[in-house]
Amino acid sequence: MDRSTKASSPDEIAARIAEAGKRANQEAEARRAAEKPLKLPPERGGQKGPEPTRYGDWEKKGLISDF
Repeated sequence: MDRSTKASSPDEIAARIAEAGKRANQEAEARRAAEKPLKLPPERGGQKGPEPTRYGDWEKKGLISDF
């Protein structure tokens, strides 16, 4: 890119940021499309219900411990 030493206006800066965001989204979509899903075996003996580590604590047999 050829940039002059002239200061950019806020509108020009916003346009460049928007353009970079669109490029980043396109690149991310391309990576997701190229990614192959993992073939993992099913979990055995895991917790019932939602994943407890997502909520900041772990509960098993009435005991709770925060990480």
